[in-house]
Amino acid sequence: MAKPDHNKNSKTNDKSGWQFWVDRGGTFTDLVARTPDGDLLTHKLLSENPEAYEDAALQGMRDLMHIAKDAPLPADAIDAVKMGTTVATNALLERKGDKTLLVVTKGFRDQLRIAYQARPRLFDKEIILPEMLYDRIEEVIERVDARDQIITPLDLDDVTPRLQAAFDDGIRAIAIVLMHGYRVPAHELAIAKRAREIGFTQISTSHGTSPMIKFVGRGDTTVADAYLSPILRRYIDRLARDIDQSKGTKLQLMQSNGGLTDASLFQGKDAILSGPAGGIVGAVKTAKQAGFDKVITFDMGGTSTDVAHYENAYERVFDTVVAGVRIHAPMLLIHTVAAGGGSICRFEHGRFQVGPESAGANPGPACYRRGGPLAVTDCNAMLGKLQPQYFPHVFGPNQDEALDVAPVRAGFAALAAQVEAETGIKRSEEEIASGFLRIAVENMANAIKKISVQRGYDVTEYALQCFGGAGGQHACLIADVLGMKTVLIHPFAGVLSAYGMGLADVTALRERTLEAEFNENLTSRLQSELDDLATQSEAELVGQDIASARIETNRYVHLRYDGSDTALAVPFGSIAAMIADFESSYQSRFGFLMPDKALVAATISVESIGRNFDVETSVTAAPDARLDILDHVQCYMDDQFVTAPVYARSTIAAGQRIMGPALITEATGTNVIEPGWQAEMTAIGNLVVRRVVAVAPRVAIGTNCDPVMLEVFNNLFMSIAEQMGYTLQNTALSVNVKERLDFSCAIFDPAGALIANAPHMPVHLGSMGESVRAVIRGNQGNINAGDAFVLNNPYNGGTHLPDITVITPVFDDAGKDILFFVASRGHHPDVGGRTPGSAPPDSKHIEEEGVLIDNFKLVDGGNYRETEMRAILDSAKYPARNTDQNIADLRAQLAANEKGVRELHKMVTHYGLATVIAYMGHVQDNAEESVRRVIDVLKDGSFTYPMDNGQQVKVTISINKSNRSAIVDFTGTSKQGANNFNAPAAVCRAAVLYVFRTLVADNIPMNEGCLKPVQIILPDDCMLKAQYPAAVIAGNVETSQIVTDTLYGALGVMAAAQGTMNNFFYGNATYQYYETLCGGSGAGPDFDGTDAVHTHMTNSRLTDPEILEWRYPVLLESFEIRHGSGGIGRHNGGNGVRRRLRFLEEMEAVILANHRIVPPYGMDGGGEAALGRNWVERTDGTIETLTATDIRKMGVGDVFVIETPGGGGFGKSDKLAK
Repeated sequence: MAKPDHNKNSKTNDKSGWQFWVDRGGTFTDLVARTPDGDLLTHKLLSENPEAYEDAALQGMRDLMHIAKDAPLPADAIDAVKMGTTVATNALLERKGDKTLLVVTKGFRDQLRIAYQARPRLFDKEIILPEMLYDRIEEVIERVDARDQIITPLDLDDVTPRLQAAFDDGIRAIAIVLMHGYRVPAHELAIAKRAREIGFTQISTSHGTSPMIKFVGRGDTTVADAYLSPILRRYIDRLARDIDQSKGTKLQLMQSNGGLTDASLFQGKDAILSGPAGGIVGAVKTAKQAGFDKVITFDMGGTSTDVAHYENAYERVFDTVVAGVRIHAPMLLIHTVAAGGGSICRFEHGRFQVGPESAGANPGPACYRRGGPLAVTDCNAMLGKLQPQYFPHVFGPNQDEALDVAPVRAGFAALAAQVEAETGIKRSEEEIASGFLRIAVENMANAIKKISVQRGYDVTEYALQCFGGAGGQHACLIADVLGMKTVLIHPFAGVLSAYGMGLADVTALRERTLEAEFNENLTSRLQSELDDLATQSEAELVGQDIASARIETNRYVHLRYDGSDTALAVPFGSIAAMIADFESSYQSRFGFLMPDKALVAATISVESIGRNFDVETSVTAAPDARLDILDHVQCYMDDQFVTAPVYARSTIAAGQRIMGPALITEATGTNVIEPGWQAEMTAIGNLVVRRVVAVAPRVAIGTNCDPVMLEVFNNLFMSIAEQMGYTLQNTALSVNVKERLDFSCAIFDPAGALIANAPHMPVHLGSMGESVRAVIRGNQGNINAGDAFVLNNPYNGGTHLPDITVITPVFDDAGKDILFFVASRGHHPDVGGRTPGSAPPDSKHIEEEGVLIDNFKLVDGGNYRETEMRAILDSAKYPARNTDQNIADLRAQLAANEKGVRELHKMVTHYGLATVIAYMGHVQDNAEESVRRVIDVLKDGSFTYPMDNGQQVKVTISINKSNRSAIVDFTGTSKQGANNFNAPAAVCRAAVLYVFRTLVADNIPMNEGCLKPVQIILPDDCMLKAQYPAAVIAGNVETSQIVTDTLYGALGVMAAAQGTMNNFFYGNATYQYYETLCGGSGAGPDFDGTDAVHTHMTNSRLTDPEILEWRYPVLLESFEIRHGSGGIGRHNGGNGVRRRLRFLEEMEAVILANHRIVPPYGMDGGGEAALGRNWVERTDGTIETLTATDIRKMGVGDVFVIETPGGGGFGKSDKLAK
């Protein structure tokens, strides 16, 4: 057993009983104990060690108090236990919570399962969705609308027998989630009362758990609360058995929001980030004490790394996704990346890859003596940065042995041999380990960019507050990647999350949805409702024995622009002050304001804080102490072997400085001082590490393809595209871009070849290169620095008119040569045309579909030409209906491109132009080779797929085994038609690119290289090569899906998906809305299809039903999985959905779809899927059956019903034979 560190160099001011501050992590459990004398002790144990102890936290307390393993803890000697725990997080990740009953409004039994209909991984043929937390669903007859009107009263008697049946079957946890229950909770309260009478022991109501708009997020949160709270309760009860609270011991738990609460009040929804939150609190408070108020916190553990941004205030989010579950609860904004000490290192298909899989605590990395795989920790051991004699001896059967380096050396020797055999590149074991470490560091740096650079913060002005067991080994390297100059390492850095538990305040938060117009008339309501919330939160603290004098309450109003979805919190004050604060924050985050837009008070929140004692001051060694060197060891740093002195941190005196390379060891970790960095001990015991030798302005890595740098550049290009996407999503105005995420961002080389894209919409990704090439062709010699171009011309690089692309050239510093192009494409809700949404179902000429923009220079040498752009949007035969919205979205696209320009310039400055240009080619070559490997095992094939309108798509695929290439020939496809299913060649190209990318199992980026081995043949007069003036609105959304399934049919890969996007448009002069609807995915040779999910060429989100009803005069009556609609086979196809929408105002509604006549095919004997259907139910009872492409005037009370197709089955089934 590892001995606790009884270092008594930290004292608290008061003497009392013991306090234990505990962070129960995934790999290690850390403890900081405050003794009755005020000393602070630290201790670290493996979280799971069943051979040695039942619970790590309790065992750690016994170790620190020198109590026998089975002896009871002396509760009268313990003042408090303050703990952060991963118990809830692990139960969520592993789906090991309690059986839960979900009760929902009738018609919404599948809403949480369907959620927003997007698939999590774009290129997976087998779509795997997160497992739902509930075991059983019961619908209840009731309905409230968005204006608080009870449409259908609650029928409690109807649901009571079903509640009783669930209880009789052993279910004790119930989640109650009703439409608009956050506004009108009476029905939820009545069901909760009945559940309590029946005997349910865990009852979570959506209004009580998360009183916020959004049915899906609030519902997921409520289910998670019901699912996790019993697990937490049992764990807390287990602790309470050994910690007798009746004798005055306080047991407090850390919440995700960064505040402690009494164990009796701890809920599942607030436990998700319990452990990491303690680290943020500890980091922030110790950084402030050290004089730093701008901090990036970097908590690197065994399994993952958590990063956060702090500048004078904790940043919180109220809406996030954890383990596939949407959590609507206040949480610290922490970004987690699967890169920890346990992240597994491997070499596959010419690429070094780190994570996301982890070796965990058991078996752990190879050096942990349990036969584990090579991991990041092993890289540091291989490089001499971890010295076994100075690392905690907690390994082996008796937990008293050091790390074992022998299997590490053997593992890296084997990897070096593999790399040489596959690439011809000879590398030493140290070079291999250093390469993996570099990738891990870049991954962690990219995580930091997401919470800093991506959100408009200049990270170079911040200190990197580094902690966690593995943090000190990597901090200097990460700081160098980000251009940061200062690293802070607290004396308790190795256990800072545990230390943070002791420093944390007790907090209570309350929030409430308002969605009210923000003006002077709102002031009294804001004051009243904030006071009401403050009364509740302060009462919660008083109930935990916190004196009123120690309670501080902060009130916030969350403001957003009308029509936007990004709310920013500002302190409550005068209307003018709040507007000024909002505009300052918005300008800082996004770089512009929208003064013509009204403000909306979306939410209010209150935080009451019960102040704790302040951070301790450590006393370091005496200032005149000699700087003793423990040892000299050989390390591999900065791509060379160096001899590094080893120091014990406890012997370093205030003011003493240590120049890198060096190792500084302490009880809970090792700190690596890289060459060029210098560590200084401050008077209060902090190590402040500064970059004292300027880092080389650019890294010289050459232009040859290095497998390590290949992975680095793959990730860098992807990161830049993702940052562009984040900017676009958060600055756009339209629901289409902000919520449905119908946009894409990408980077191209100077010839317009795709280098990298963020994983957005597949139909955009493969076709945007045509847009870039159109701009290059149309502006020879007339593209200058500061220009930006706009187009949607389907015959010259576009797809269909609503998809507008903004393209910006990236020049060298001299403004002479184009280095890259960046592009962002967004689906605008309306660009004119005969019908709202620019999608007339019967269009035959392009002008019927809206405004055609052909290579317009939107920005000319930095001059933004908004007036001319408005003129184009307003001048067509059928002009745009909402030009202001178009302009706002175009402005957001320009902002996204500017983000890309800036980040690409940084990359060139860092690596040098020649290297960046070389790796633009290398990443494409790597993707090309991956596709060629797949082509090598494909067979020739042909397939013809008829469409509902009588046209067909035919493809013949010929495989050339000798050069591993393919010819994809669409000869035999129907000619261009007098309808709108004609597709530009760019759309067909996108579909081919997508299909061949999905054949590659590796996580390679989709870029131009994927298509280099593929030749596409399109006849001149072909519906897949649209020529002016063909209508094309359905070509992009519908024909692209047909092409995709035709290719899969020819390759024999999988059965057809639903094969349509079920485009549904409705609107009038005031409102316009567009949505696409999910269906079933096709089955494959070894997997079933998936129900109710978007497939292939789209992945757009659906607007939350409560948001939909709040913003538009419609009522969603039901949204359900259409059971029995998937094809039957050895593997069944996925099911489609049924959606019923009632109109509350007169509107025009358009359906643009397919597979209403021709069913999605099965494969290899598998059954066809059910056809889609759509009809209108009039208020007088008449039913109008519609075609796949149809339009209707909807009256008040009329219902539009859409049933989407399923996916085809694969393989013969016994069911078919009967």
